Amino acid sequence: MHRRSRLIALLALSLAAAGAAAQSWGPRTLEELRQETVRRAEKNLNPIGGVKAEDAREAMAALASLEPDAWAAAWSAIGERYFAKGDFLDAWHVFNVARWPSEKLSAGKARAYERALQSFQRYAKSLTPPVETIRIPFEGGEIVAYLRRPANAAPAPVVFRICGLDSRKEELIAGAEPYLKAGVAVFAIDMPGTGQAPLAIDVGAERMFSRALDYLQDRADLDAKRVVVQGVSWSGYWAALMAYTEKDRIRGAVVHGVGIHEYFDAAWQRKTFGTREYLFDIYPARAAAYGARSEEDFFAHGPKLSLLARGMLDKPSAPMLLVNGERDSQQPIADLYLLMKHGDPKDVWVNPEGGHLGRSERWPQGRILGEVIRPWVLAHLR
Repeated sequence: MHRRSRLIALLALSLAAAGAAAQSWGPRTLEELRQETVRRAEKNLNPIGGVKAEDAREAMAALASLEPDAWAAAWSAIGERYFAKGDFLDAWHVFNVARWPSEKLSAGKARAYERALQSFQRYAKSLTPPVETIRIPFEGGEIVAYLRRPANAAPAPVVFRICGLDSRKEELIAGAEPYLKAGVAVFAIDMPGTGQAPLAIDVGAERMFSRALDYLQDRADLDAKRVVVQGVSWSGYWAALMAYTEKDRIRGAVVHGVGIHEYFDAAWQRKTFGTREYLFDIYPARAAAYGARSEEDFFAHGPKLSLLARGMLDKPSAPMLLVNGERDSQQPIADLYLLMKHGDPKDVWVNPEGGHLGRSERWPQGRILGEVIRPWVLAHLR
């Protein structure tokens, strides 16, 4: 099918409506998707990291089409097997892949997400220190987040972690150990338009993060005067925005993946739809985060969000660390340099050979987190 025709067919369905099932946006054929999924599992690469290679091979052998529900079903069968055995860690990993890249794309992916949440809650009971599920009243609903506090560290400083377009807060809180060992609490939250967030992406959606900061300030066991925000991929945008809007309440912001202006341009968006860095369905995932129901609606959302258009870039800000790769095919490196050249001085780390988030063979994500980002966060929390 021609790309344009496929887009029209996809948008004829409501991406925001549960139960919508549409042909995959690509960019891979079915056989290419099978091979790339197994390759990423064998190398422990996103978004298949944490899944056993043999499970990936089984799921891909069962994958009969590019339909969203076919992907969800192939993985969910394996997840249910782990859940029945009481292996909730592996069940969570598998269900988390089954709902990828967004639980909003089909009924099967929505069910997989619910099973992922159930599996994670059971797995979380085995963690020390425990995972606390936070429910913050918000505009007639609630913000759901997680908190883990280090033992014997009260009040503890906090790293405020925001998920990206296709990651979720469960992944962020599960990876909290390095911060906990350093005496830092971890707060994890879904960004607007994803997971359990109460708002879709739009101008002003950052108010949910301000409300979360209000909550943290009311906790006697947390040091609300020592908070650093950490955003990744699309949530780098929210981290940068909070550096301006919450500069008096946070010590700094990690902008890991910088999409703040050109990223929202229609020409850039169209260019990225075919990137092979992303496993599949980048456009449907982005449209679902907006709740967009048409092509016109989708492209109208972005320009309003630009931090340049919103007049933020020359305002005073909290300290920022900007991190990305020169060859990122999902977010324009020009946005990093634009943010760097405006306003207060910023710390910058750019991998000249890196793709999205600065990742490369020499600089995998774990190394970037361990050698670049965490030291910066810890230094600003002291």
